[in-house]
Amino acid sequence: MNTTNQSLDVNLNSNTPVSKVLVLDDSPVHTRTLKTFCDEHSLVALNVRAHRLFSVLRSNIDLGAILLSETYGGSMDECAQIALRINAIRPELPIILRRESTSSTGDLPDGFRRVICTAYTAADMAPLKSAIDSYIFSLEYPNALVRGILEMTESMLNGLFAGVSISWDTPCIVRDQIIFGEVFSLIPLESAWCRGYMMMQAEEAPILTLLDQQHLCDGPANFRDLNSLLGEMTNLVWGSFKNRYLGNADALSRSQVQVPLLINHQHKYISFGTINPQLCFVYRVTDQVSGHIVTLHQRFIFSLSWSPEDFSEVKLETGDVVAAGELDLF
Repeated sequence: MNTTNQSLDVNLNSNTPVSKVLVLDDSPVHTRTLKTFCDEHSLVALNVRAHRLFSVLRSNIDLGAILLSETYGGSMDECAQIALRINAIRPELPIILRRESTSSTGDLPDGFRRVICTAYTAADMAPLKSAIDSYIFSLEYPNALVRGILEMTESMLNGLFAGVSISWDTPCIVRDQIIFGEVFSLIPLESAWCRGYMMMQAEEAPILTLLDQQHLCDGPANFRDLNSLLGEMTNLVWGSFKNRYLGNADALSRSQVQVPLLINHQHKYISFGTINPQLCFVYRVTDQVSGHIVTLHQRFIFSLSWSPEDFSEVKLETGDVVAAGELDLF
């Protein structure tokens, strides 16, 4: 199989998660300063034209935060209205405000102040760094975990489809709670060091086309075939994840606290009962004959427990790896 890693335009190892931030700032000088800041702090700065802002926010682009200038839109009043609309559409996204002369928010109108998580100035960007650490990079993801997820998922996809290439974006830390596509699967992850969920998300039509092109169904592919495929994908990755990382999950207490999931189908919204950011992977499966592309979103939501200091990877002996079919002996 031909496998390539297509990372975002950022000078980072592909196993190091980044976060996308939407920059709403009309100052060319400060835009350059922000670009440097983002490059140094594992952020990918995205710009959007003003007339496209709210249509973009209603889509799923795996954002971590909004960086807003108090002069964006031409005046403080206009900026406030934009911030309020952003908060109404995407309340899970922290809005970080760049002010001209003070990092205080005390003089802002009440409604505006309530939707701003913090403020900073070009002369003092320490509050921005603190907010990024608190709202986006609050959970540490071990490199071995991120690398292993990519390896396991790539292996699974190559095993399910013939004649495809697999590519992926740099893993992202996101605060989005918007569902990608029309169908998703959930499976719980439980161990001594983590409790949460893995979610696989997909658009229906591209997968049905790929199933037909690969002749993987007896007749024309339908939504039941899609459901079966997504379920198989989820189970295969979960099995690999369990064997590699979860260890003896049966040792956990059975009386642990649970929180309800909330799903709003009309707004394609899902909440896991936590404000913790999520670890997101985006894969593209490309049929090498037709060029047809399927995009898959994979998220890990450690909403119930997260102790990366206790993370451990099960080390397989060579014989175990050979027996699993991952290595061949010559």
